[in-house]
Amino acid sequence: MGDVLPETIETDRLRLEALRPESVDTLELYDICSSDPDIEAITEYLTWDPHETPKDTLEFLEHMGEQYESNDGASYVIRPREDEDGASEIAGTGGFGINWEKRTMTLGVWLRKRFWGRGYSGERAAAFVELAFDRLDLELVAVAAHVDNERSNRAIEKYVEAYGGSREGRFWNHVVLNGDPVDCYRYSVSRAEWEAHSTDVAVEFVD
Repeated sequence: MGDVLPETIETDRLRLEALRPESVDTLELYDICSSDPDIEAITEYLTWDPHETPKDTLEFLEHMGEQYESNDGASYVIRPREDEDGASEIAGTGGFGINWEKRTMTLGVWLRKRFWGRGYSGERAAAFVELAFDRLDLELVAVAAHVDNERSNRAIEKYVEAYGGSREGRFWNHVVLNGDPVDCYRYSVSRAEWEAHSTDVAVEFVD
C-alpha cells in the first residue's frame, strides 16, 4: 500500500476502497465501464470513454494502483454501506490528484445513474477534504466541472459553500473532451475556510 494515503475510507453511508487490481473484480468494473445502461450519460462530461475491452479496465486499474503507490493521488471504488439500497455494489469511483509543491488536492468523481441524487458525491468530498487538511496537511482543495454540466456544478457548489469555499471562475480550455478543449468552472476550499466550518459527516481512515 502507499505510505501516506489510506487504503480504505468509511463515512456514514459509504465505503471507499483504493482502486487497484486486487481491490475490485476487473470484469465487474468492465461491465459497468463498458455497458452500463446509462454509460453515455455517465461519461458525457468525463475525460474517459466507455471501455472497449477488459484489457482497458485492467490497464486502468494497474495505472490507478501505481498512482496510489506513488502517493501522488488515488482513486477509490465507492460502495454503499449496509442498510443502503445497493449495498456493496460499485456505485462509481472518486479520486484525487495531489500537487505536493502547491499543497493542493484536486478532486474528481463519477457515479452510476441509479446512485445519483443521494448526496454520495458530497459525502465522498467531505471525506477527501478532511483527508487533505487534517491528515495530509495540504492548503487547498480544488474541483472543476464542465460549464454545461449543471447537475455536477450544483452538487459541487453545495458542498464547497458548506466549507466556506467558492467558485473561482471560468477556466477556459481547462480540459480536453472528445479531442476538443472545453471550459470548466473551478471551485476551491482553503484550509482556513474549512477550519471555520464544521461538518457532521463521520470519517474513518483505515491503513
